Amino acid sequence: MNGQRLFAIMLKELRQLRRDRITLAMIVGIPVLQLVLFGYAINLNVRGLPAVIADQANTAGSRAAVMDMLASGVIAPVADVPTPQQAEALLRQGVASVAVVVPHDFERRLADGREAIQVVVDGSDTVVQSAAAQLAQMPLGASARAARAEPAIAVVAFYNPQRRSALNIVPGLIGVILTMTMVLFTSVAIVRERERGNMELLIATPISRSELIVGKVLPYVAIGLVQTSVVLALGLWLFDVPIRGSVLDVYLAALLLILANLTLGLLISTRAQSQFQAMQMTFFVFLPSILLSGFMFPFAGMPRFAQWIAELLPLTHFLRLIRGIVLRGAALAELWPDAVALLVFTAAMMTFAILRFRKRLD
Repeated sequence: MNGQRLFAIMLKELRQLRRDRITLAMIVGIPVLQLVLFGYAINLNVRGLPAVIADQANTAGSRAAVMDMLASGVIAPVADVPTPQQAEALLRQGVASVAVVVPHDFERRLADGREAIQVVVDGSDTVVQSAAAQLAQMPLGASARAARAEPAIAVVAFYNPQRRSALNIVPGLIGVILTMTMVLFTSVAIVRERERGNMELLIATPISRSELIVGKVLPYVAIGLVQTSVVLALGLWLFDVPIRGSVLDVYLAALLLILANLTLGLLISTRAQSQFQAMQMTFFVFLPSILLSGFMFPFAGMPRFAQWIAELLPLTHFLRLIRGIVLRGAALAELWPDAVALLVFTAAMMTFAILRFRKRLD
């Protein structure tokens, strides 16, 4: 082995890396991204769960008991409603993860040593369910402790009382699979045309930029819906995951995510110079989606700035949609903010992709 020739090859490779800005950024960017995301996203000690309060007693004692619960930091109030039915509706819509219900006879229940407060938890997220269970052991002040021998707070889990992990994971897997496949498929679409020499043929045709971009997207829409059907069928067959909401709403939500991911993949494709670069950039998008969306780790446990980043990711909004429809039986119309967010993301990415695409070789 000749050392001079070996050194020349090494020097050539380093120069090539210097010209390849995307790969060069990945060398530093991926370790930094993993460290930051894992460091902030992995937090199972959940605090600040959004809670709706339904204090029907509205006495000094009931208000003090609710304040004691809020002081624990486990829950944070997002709304006050007069009835338990309204509180349940906010749970179904995903506005709150916890509902604190204080009955009219709060004082009498305390005096009799009975359960005086009911904490209703969105059990579709098992981590949230475990965090909210801490409230059952809370003291409600000196007067309450003197009036009872048993805990006065009852925690009830809606939608997943058995705490089955499959009910939480399987619907989320639809989003993870669609994110990985749809972005990857389309991120190499335009690049593949250049590398195979097909772009020369397309240049000679009267096809417009918009027609080419939309034509690239549409076949993968059908593929994404097939993947959704496969996951739903296997989830029902293997893990007994029910679909409590409308099947049509499930497919509409999946369609919104498919379109968002396809347009994101197309934007990556217009930026990448090779299929390898396209796959690198796809990984750069996929990793934050998995860690920050709430699929692996609870969204409420992340710091505020990480939640802001997560709001920019399509998977975050889809997880809220699919879990709300499949597990809580919510209608897509009730979850409209996340549906609108996916539509806005799709429109923005499609516009950027069309503007960046040029039907030429240079």
